[in-house]
Amino acid sequence: MSSTGPTPHVVVVGAGMVAHRFVESLLSRADEAPRITVIGEEARHPYDRVGLTSFFAGLTAAELELDPSPLADERVRFVRGARVRRIDREAAEVVTDDGERVGYDRLVLATGSYAARLAVDGYDHEGCFVYRTLDDVEALARYVRQRSAELGRPLTGTVIGGGLLGLEAAGALQGLDVDCTVVQSADRLMSAQLDLPAGDALRRLIESRGIRARTSAVTTRLDADRDGRVIGLEFRDGDWERTDVVVFTVGVRPRDELARDAGLAVDPRGGIVIDDGCLTSDPRIMAIGEVASFRGQCVGLVAPGYAMAEVAATRLRGGAASFDGFDVSTKLKLSGVDVASFGDAFAQTPGALDVVYSDPVAGVYKKLVVSDDAKTLLGGILVGDASAYGSLRPLLGGALGGDPVAYLMPGDGVAAPTGDLPDAALVCSCNSVTAGAIRTAVHDDGCTDVAAVKSCTKAGAACGSCVMMITKIVGTELAKTGGALSSSLCEHFAMSRRQLFDAVRVSGLQTFSSVIERFGTGRGCDICKPALASILSTLTGRHVLDGENATLQDTNDHVMANLQRDGSYSVVPRIPGGEVTPEGLLVIGQVAQDFGLYTKITGGQRIDLFGARLEQLPDIWRRLVDAGFESGHAYGKSLRTVKSCVGSTWCRYGVQDAVGMAVQLELRYRGLRSPHKIKLGVSGCARECAEARGKDVGIIATEAGWNMYVGGNGGFTPRHAVLLAEGLDDAGLLQAIDRFLMYYVFTADRLQRTAPWFEELEGGIAELQRVIFDDSLGICADLDAAMARHVEGYEDEWKATLDDPEKLRRFASFVNAPTTPDPSLAYTVERGQPRPATDAERADAGVLIAGTTLEVRR
Repeated sequence: MSSTGPTPHVVVVGAGMVAHRFVESLLSRADEAPRITVIGEEARHPYDRVGLTSFFAGLTAAELELDPSPLADERVRFVRGARVRRIDREAAEVVTDDGERVGYDRLVLATGSYAARLAVDGYDHEGCFVYRTLDDVEALARYVRQRSAELGRPLTGTVIGGGLLGLEAAGALQGLDVDCTVVQSADRLMSAQLDLPAGDALRRLIESRGIRARTSAVTTRLDADRDGRVIGLEFRDGDWERTDVVVFTVGVRPRDELARDAGLAVDPRGGIVIDDGCLTSDPRIMAIGEVASFRGQCVGLVAPGYAMAEVAATRLRGGAASFDGFDVSTKLKLSGVDVASFGDAFAQTPGALDVVYSDPVAGVYKKLVVSDDAKTLLGGILVGDASAYGSLRPLLGGALGGDPVAYLMPGDGVAAPTGDLPDAALVCSCNSVTAGAIRTAVHDDGCTDVAAVKSCTKAGAACGSCVMMITKIVGTELAKTGGALSSSLCEHFAMSRRQLFDAVRVSGLQTFSSVIERFGTGRGCDICKPALASILSTLTGRHVLDGENATLQDTNDHVMANLQRDGSYSVVPRIPGGEVTPEGLLVIGQVAQDFGLYTKITGGQRIDLFGARLEQLPDIWRRLVDAGFESGHAYGKSLRTVKSCVGSTWCRYGVQDAVGMAVQLELRYRGLRSPHKIKLGVSGCARECAEARGKDVGIIATEAGWNMYVGGNGGFTPRHAVLLAEGLDDAGLLQAIDRFLMYYVFTADRLQRTAPWFEELEGGIAELQRVIFDDSLGICADLDAAMARHVEGYEDEWKATLDDPEKLRRFASFVNAPTTPDPSLAYTVERGQPRPATDAERADAGVLIAGTTLEVRR
């Protein structure tokens, strides 16, 4: 670096995430570090703008702050709350609003961008916000709370802009108890990242969370009341909707005004023009981050900004580095909505092929874009299940190493190739950390867990989407040296699920925020939030939609029904032991007929009602509850069914009352939340008509009593249950099952079925017998007490919701017209019952649209 004094002076204008990264990199790399002055407009320390939505999940401004040490370094002067109003290039100085002139040897512009507002009448009404800074979200939260108190009701809200930030803003509004609609001018959500099928899948996921999406909708005017507060918006098609608060997320614009006024080259579409070394048209001035235009493009993502910061810092210390272009990989940060897009997602590379896996029933759409020989990964889209993102993103531009289909199949399907990533594979795109760098951190720097690797390399320190891949690499490398990876639940909890369960049980804490404050770090993720929701439900017995715990639930738990391929839901009432009266059957049939639902007998001896709309769920529940039915918990990680044969009551081979025992067991364990679903079976004799040995707990009757089997399951890897005890009487059987289930709930890993949990138990079946029957661990009293609390505290989640007006507000398709059916739902008739219409059938005038009367001619 050239210098006009003994120590070169670098001035940085802007104090956001990219500026912070630049200073951190320059200090760590320079042999003789320069003097650095950082001038930031906000009166705050740099904070994590990527995690801004976490402010609404309870994180404070202080918790969002980035590492303070770089700007606290003695070589750095940090001026906050000051605005640079011009650059004097002749004098090599910047001039602040208060007249201070700061000389520089090298100037780095990291001024970022500002949030745009829609250019429509009324954009500046009170109650209209942007979603860009901590000041913005604090003002939004204050307004919502104040306005809601004034009106004496929860607010309705509108987010204008259905991109990545818009969906996160919608989730933030929902966290403030605002009924929210996302308005998008394009034909799909996240149109810059997703194709049309993926956008449709995302819309169903979003709406399943109670957030309405209105696409192909152009806002033309915002209306206000006599006090100037926004009350509604009008669309180009003439529709008008009421709203109490509006958030604009219609994009960002680079803050290039300083460069324009100083005569630097600026792209016609905005942004300071830079070369691959981040130099502007003035060789003494650099630009990095969202304000920089490279090859005619500005990108509002943190990963390219960090890459520019590293290049600029390297160049300033005399090294060689080049910015190669923008990595536009994105992952949506909205709990319960898994979306990722990376690389050439729209297959624009000549000869590119699409490999698509779609499971509309599960709400999953996955697409990989590969080269014409199907060997090189070019890009991809993942909706509904983005678990493969961390594995796929590092392979971008390289060989897949196997059949592309293997990467798209569900977790219990075809296994994806498991070979080691090459050292050059980019694992963390935000911080440009390769697999080789992570291996070096393990073997050369002594890192023995993910947290240490993150601290050492910055891998996973930004958006966090690569943490699962980092975990795999660290575990593999430690195994090579005879070590073992930590069993931490996730990066936010340094304990396993079992340890966390014990910690919550002993501490008595009842909310996610209090648990993570005491036992964890950060703001949580899609791994620990549902896991802790299950733990809290088990230990407290509180309703899944009570308080802040409602925001932790997975999609199905959130509405206590199962999301289907077309955005409708299925309803499964509990039918204990498969036993139902003729009157009960008539009620179910009448409900199905009245609401136009498809009916199907399940493998668990229940009746599933398909095609219910969100706003219909409470009405369906009320009819069923009034007739004596309750939730069958088909949507939860909990007891599902207790399957039975007719046993000795009717069957000439039966030796015990299988149905009576099955009913007793189902009513005892209903609603028990667990690490994964639980299924039981009761057979009245050794002929095993109930297939009990394929269940988590199987009971088979003998003339000497009940034989109890554990650890069975069906699925892709079926397992036969193992005999735990023979000849048990009724009381002994109940006690053994109580203890087995609670021991499993207390100690299993997240999403671990009883079969793999049982296989991992040290000592196997013999040790399990000692725990349950001999109390070898001294915990049987605790297990018995926990089950007794569950049985005594059980309440039907459907009925509790019907009795609570606050919970009922969640069940509306449209916040301004709660009973209006979703027009996107369309059905036709097949074999005398409705089913979702195909795209071709939707064009047929004879197709049934949701909300109309279904007439089935037999």
